[in-house]
Amino acid sequence: MTTHPTPALISRYAAGAGGVDDVTVWAVEAHLESCPGCRALLATAADPGTRDLLDRVAAGIAAGIAAGPAPARRRRLRRTGVAVRVLPWLAMAVGLMLAAVVFEQIFDNLPSLVLLIAPVAPLLPVAAVWSRRTDPAWELMATVPRTGLWLLLRRTLALLAAVVPVLAVAGWCTGHAPALWLLPCLAFISGSLALGGLIGVDRAALALAGAWAATVVVPSLSVHRLPVVLEGGSWPGWAAATVALLAVVLVRAADYRRLGVNRG
Repeated sequence: MTTHPTPALISRYAAGAGGVDDVTVWAVEAHLESCPGCRALLATAADPGTRDLLDRVAAGIAAGIAAGPAPARRRRLRRTGVAVRVLPWLAMAVGLMLAAVVFEQIFDNLPSLVLLIAPVAPLLPVAAVWSRRTDPAWELMATVPRTGLWLLLRRTLALLAAVVPVLAVAGWCTGHAPALWLLPCLAFISGSLALGGLIGVDRAALALAGAWAATVVVPSLSVHRLPVVLEGGSWPGWAAATVALLAVVLVRAADYRRLGVNRG
């Protein structure tokens, strides 16, 4: 509704007249949200009984506010927020990468621990960012219209902004090309999001990390050699896998609206 509703229409709306169709009702209500003049007109159009009821409710609310406790002081960082709950997992991922750098510098006869661990290190905070065990407000988020995939992507990007610089420093200290640690990292995160719509992001991230450790990390350390998937010519495959998995995430975006199912 681009123009103001007529006083007659507002009077019919206030009286609940049955002749006003649903589309017109929605348009009037949307207009009233942003037009104080029409809201004032609506107040005068209400019948005396309704106005008396509203006055009594407003007086009761004002009395309750005046008699109640003073407003609590706002804190910059709430102890119950999901960001604080994820910090230990984020610190664990950072510590894991720093330990990998130290071990790689000391034990130069072993394959690169930085390349072996970098793909799955960010999965630790990713597993925590979308789980009812670490999000104290997950029941509330289940009812918010903007929840779902876009909320998950925003949280994941925030974690990447904290983890990727650490990975970059680790790669620089050990002399590895960025594509060798960044692309596998993005591929595993995309895989956890793609699989998370079915089994939960936390379960998917932990399952992928465990599978990588069992099938790649342990055998590589046993034979003292990096696997083919982490050699210099492997980056096109990781890039293709990342793009394909992100496409699956977008196609299956509706899975993340069922928070009771896929939030562990």
